[in-house]
Amino acid sequence: QVQLVESGGGLVQAGGSLRLSCAASGGTFDSWALGWFRQAPGKEREFVAGIRWRGDYADSVKGRFTISRDNAKNTVYLQMDSLKPEGTAVYYCPASLRYLEPGRRSDHYDYWGQGAQVTVSS
Repeated sequence: QVQLVESGGGLVQAGGSLRLSCAASGGTFDSWALGWFRQAPGKEREFVAGIRWRGDYADSVKGRFTISRDNAKNTVYLQMDSLKPEGTAVYYCPASLRYLEPGRRSDHYDYWGQGAQVTVSS
């Protein structure tokens, strides 16, 4: 059974940085497409970044966030710099076992972590 566990969330001031981690187990990690999504209160879940070999980014985070993966550690990361208050959300890390490349739709992914809260104060 595939499991994904996010960590690294917390409270940070605007302009600060955080790094989220997502540890995976239960499958062939290096064959998965991976992503990061976020959901703010009262809003729909939205794509943030995805990776198989190269990162893909939402326009809202391009140049400030970096997605990476360490296949030896079965872990995907999201480095978030220059954080803004609108970045306050629960961040989720999903995995797609069906597709070779990451996608920007939630239904592209098969498994999801429980989420990590990120709060950016102004």
